[in-house]
Amino acid sequence: MKNEIQPRYAVTSQVILGVMVITIGLVFLLDTLDIIDTHRAFSFWPLFFMAIGTVKIIDSKSSGGRLVGVALAAWGGLLALDRMDLIHFNWAVVWPLLLIGFGAVVLAKAIRGRRLVEGGGLKEGVYDHDVVDVTAIIAAVQRRVTTQHFRGGEITAVMGGCSLDLRNASIDKEAVLNVFAFWGGVTLKCPPDWSIVMEGTPLMGGFEDKTMTPPEGAKRLVIRGYAIMGGVEVRN
Repeated sequence: MKNEIQPRYAVTSQVILGVMVITIGLVFLLDTLDIIDTHRAFSFWPLFFMAIGTVKIIDSKSSGGRLVGVALAAWGGLLALDRMDLIHFNWAVVWPLLLIGFGAVVLAKAIRGRRLVEGGGLKEGVYDHDVVDVTAIIAAVQRRVTTQHFRGGEITAVMGGCSLDLRNASIDKEAVLNVFAFWGGVTLKCPPDWSIVMEGTPLMGGFEDKTMTPPEGAKRLVIRGYAIMGGVEVRN
């Protein structure tokens, strides 16, 4: 008797993003057919932030990235409740909330770094400086990586920019970098002997590879994630 393993289907970030795009398309189609009025439909535009935040929460591998997703989803939820007159949202509390969110991201990264030190590293043979975890929120971040065993990591840019210089770094075989650019931009500078594999999903944004094709593809950098009204550029 054979044991058949049934595939398990989970709600992924791409599923949520696909449903969101389909919903927007249906709204425009119904408006063209004079079935609904888009002016009324667009009163629920804060749901866009909730969907983007949910995508970030599911796709993120770091605690700081998940906090950014929670902040975006909570922001959209508050605006939606305000639009429905269920609560009164005071715009004067925006900057204090942003400061609280930024402090939470910094605290999460500090706690994560302390656990890594106390736990003796990420995995066997993998160290903290081999993995990047960069978050730029309404700010610009520039970082240089020189490790010879780069493993990848996560970059989040929300209404900000991040520039990562990897020209003095090296990869053993393959590294995976997850990026999330929402109203922001990410620039990666890579060595000429790296082969770039783009697996990102753009939504009113773009992924652009300006690197030269290496003679050998022994070192591969796989770039995944989302560029939502933002851009990701890779060059030498």
